[in-house]
Amino acid sequence: MTMTSVGALLRTWRERRGISQLELAGRADSSSRHISFVETGRSRPSEEMVLRLADRLDVPMRDRNTLLLAAGYAPRYAHTPMDAPELGVLRESLERLLTGYEPYPALVVDGTYTVVAANRGIAMLLEGMPEHLLAPPLNAMRLTLHPQGLAPRIRNLREWRGHLLEQMQRQLALSRSQPLRALYDEVAAYPVAEQPGEDEPQEAAPYIALPLRIEHDGHVLSFVSSISTFNTPMDVTVAELAIETLLPADPATAKYLRSLAS
Repeated sequence: MTMTSVGALLRTWRERRGISQLELAGRADSSSRHISFVETGRSRPSEEMVLRLADRLDVPMRDRNTLLLAAGYAPRYAHTPMDAPELGVLRESLERLLTGYEPYPALVVDGTYTVVAANRGIAMLLEGMPEHLLAPPLNAMRLTLHPQGLAPRIRNLREWRGHLLEQMQRQLALSRSQPLRALYDEVAAYPVAEQPGEDEPQEAAPYIALPLRIEHDGHVLSFVSSISTFNTPMDVTVAELAIETLLPADPATAKYLRSLAS
């Protein structure tokens, strides 16, 4: 890689964020002239400047390593495999967290929605799924939107599908992930079958967010989704993990799940 390469990458990220050289200079305590010199390869940014610009441009951790390499520096952030001994304590902590959340569904996914861990609440929702969708590695988006997956059971499929696709689009606007782009193209192309009663008016409910309304064993369950990430990660793997919990959106759902647990 050359110095011009890091400049071109930084320019791409700046344009992707829709900000000017002057605005970036203000955010990074620099000058628009220096930003211009960096982008054109006339000036080699220091390691500290590369990281500062990456921070101000909200560049994902994986791509910050790419910027550092392009500028001639060593990667700053490790990329530890999830099954490595170094992440043993993290794995155990996540398992305890998911188990403690039962009987409500919860799972952990990586940056391309591969399921890292899940609890028995998720296993309950996946009952009766075809084996080819349950073969590892499980993918949460594929499981949810595939016409042989959860999609036929979701009563508000068009709304929920739209929410998930918009979520992926926001992620793609922030990253350069080709695997995520390929997954988006795949699940967005799945056919959407008409759901019985989907267009019928629903009884008003004081939902605090768009609910996932899904059928299980003759019962329609309603959930609202909450997603958590790590606050100050220093490893690419950890930075890309997300913990999704499904909270009961009404008393009937909470009562049903507690009855299954008992």
